[in-house]
Amino acid sequence: MARRRIAELAGAMRFFSRLPVPHIVAEDDPAAPPSMARMAWAVPVAGALVALPGAVVLWIGHALALPGLLAGALAVLALVATTGALHEDGLSDTLDGFGGGRTRERKLEIMRDSRIGAYGAAGLVLSILIRTISLAALVDAAGPWTAIAGLLGGQSLSRLAAIGVMALLPPARPGGLSASAGRPSGGDFANAILVAALMALLILGPAFGLLAPLIGLVIAVAVTLGIAGLAEREIGGQTGDVAGATQQAAEIALLVTFVAAR
Repeated sequence: MARRRIAELAGAMRFFSRLPVPHIVAEDDPAAPPSMARMAWAVPVAGALVALPGAVVLWIGHALALPGLLAGALAVLALVATTGALHEDGLSDTLDGFGGGRTRERKLEIMRDSRIGAYGAAGLVLSILIRTISLAALVDAAGPWTAIAGLLGGQSLSRLAAIGVMALLPPARPGGLSASAGRPSGGDFANAILVAALMALLILGPAFGLLAPLIGLVIAVAVTLGIAGLAEREIGGQTGDVAGATQQAAEIALLVTFVAAR
């Protein structure tokens, strides 16, 4: 059981990052296609682990007495580099598709296009800007450790939102990343919620108080439901891009809430 869980966590980290995750146990097959149904529980844990490089950069920036905005920008840059801009790409494609297409088919066609349009570019700029300012505000108002807690907690809970939209909606098209990764069941998502609640309690509780984990979970679920409803109306399901956009929206909402809480 434990070896299988380790393999699922390793698979989640490979899926969500560019980190060189080694082959740890025999059950871990780096060449195997990802299965969101199997590794859904591990996604909130992987989200926090994948964010560790960003947390280290944020701490180093503060230790070097860099301005909060610069430290925050470097931390966001580290996050983007670690994930290979996986979620940012999903955000830009989703905004371009939903904003630029009139029919379901045209929206999906635009989302497959690698070029970035006006909606996608604006969304990327705003995402990076809001996350940078939020981290800087946390560093300046409450210190680097609180900011790091907000960063790690936001990364963990926002991955829960991405899993949630995949569980709630069927793939909008066959053959895409979402379809190949598999659809988590309601039970898989429930397990992910339990793990995310524990992660939030451990990460956010000491820095923001015991109410913060509950508020964070509510925000993650609310973003999940909101974007799931929008995606169902726009394209009749979800894609990997929609999951990425959900993660970005949840992360932004969580960071802004953490700033307001301080």
